[in-house]
Amino acid sequence: MKIICVGRNYADHIKELDNERPKDPVVFIKPDSAVLPKEQDFYIPDFSNEIHYELEVLVKIKKVGKHINEKFAHTYYDEIGLGIDFTARDLQSKLKEKGLPWEISKGFDGSAVIGKWIDKNKFENLNDLNFTLSKNGEIVQNGNTGLMLWSIDSLISYVSKYFMLKKGDIIFTGTPAGVGKISVNDYLSAALEGEELLKVKIK
Repeated sequence: MKIICVGRNYADHIKELDNERPKDPVVFIKPDSAVLPKEQDFYIPDFSNEIHYELEVLVKIKKVGKHINEKFAHTYYDEIGLGIDFTARDLQSKLKEKGLPWEISKGFDGSAVIGKWIDKNKFENLNDLNFTLSKNGEIVQNGNTGLMLWSIDSLISYVSKYFMLKKGDIIFTGTPAGVGKISVNDYLSAALEGEELLKVKIK
């Protein structure tokens, strides 16, 4: 299983980090060791003083695919969910300044929190899904998939040009504005169309 992540897929998030708007999706990989075990707390690593939460809609691939046409992309997944892409922002910024790869700031152990999966057929329109992240009971991120620069099916088509997609692969589709720092004793919870799919305590 591989975790394929998309960066800069929401215009407001691009602005808040003062990044350049890309012409194509920005793609990076997290290793399978990045997945935080179910029901486990997230421990802030000692190599960063600025871990940020980034809530994202996830897609789980159900069959092998390569060079997938966008109009057929919907046949490659049945389930969607929510996840948090924890990012060592201070480490990432230093590496970006030097023009170096920043995988260690994104792919470290426990950096991918994956919530409960839901049948996509529960929703009428996957391009109009509301999702929220709350920190200590207060909503800090409020997104809608309609604001994506590239839709779920478009991302699947694009990614499959470079990486063969396999059953069990997960795509993180990007985060909306509102990302921020976590601290010890924070409690994060995420909901898709009002249904809580994810929760994690920070240690």
